[in-house]
Amino acid sequence: MRARDVMVRDVVTVTPDTDIEEAVKLLVAHDISALPVVDGHANLVGIISEADLIHRPEIGAERRRPWWLEAVTPAATLADEFSKAHGKKVGEMMTRDVVSTTEDTPLSEIAALLEHKRIKRVPITRDGKVVGVVSRANLIQALASLVGDLEESPTTDRKIRDDLLNKLKQQSWTDFGARNVIVSRGVVHLWGLVSSDSERKALIALAESVPGVTRVADEMFGY
Repeated sequence: MRARDVMVRDVVTVTPDTDIEEAVKLLVAHDISALPVVDGHANLVGIISEADLIHRPEIGAERRRPWWLEAVTPAATLADEFSKAHGKKVGEMMTRDVVSTTEDTPLSEIAALLEHKRIKRVPITRDGKVVGVVSRANLIQALASLVGDLEESPTTDRKIRDDLLNKLKQQSWTDFGARNVIVSRGVVHLWGLVSSDSERKALIALAESVPGVTRVADEMFGY
């Protein structure tokens, strides 16, 4: 599965000139944690998230350092933090170094991206323009849909899964188990964290060796 299969297409966006107050209202109204920021040509230029809004003086959460720490903090850093805390437009507070990806990105890569960057959602772009968003919730929904297929799958799929799980139990080099394997219509989906590229390749080879498997979908991600 890829980004296009699970992404939210009706994306709520703002511009650099949007008032911070309006951005906050949009976050609350749509129950989301971040808003892509686009320019007049709909190109992605930034993102504004809960993290960017957390140190606001109006909610009593302005960042305050001990005097001795503030004394050794670079002036540019202090100026940037003050500007963000007191900014009135999205462009003054948004994160400009945006992590984004494309519609063809496998879900395994998106899962790794969210994990490594410690973010909750990633904009999906086409030629620089936002066409969707994939969040952690979307990944969970995708996994749930596969589990649903498994519950309704024929005996053959269940047997493939049982055979693969039995083989996995015999391997000392991996801790992959039932939580990492879904079989739907002969396709084995391998989900989860692997420690190396060698483990990834070995798991794929092991799954391919099970009779009845038509394809192995690699949804794994590494450290």
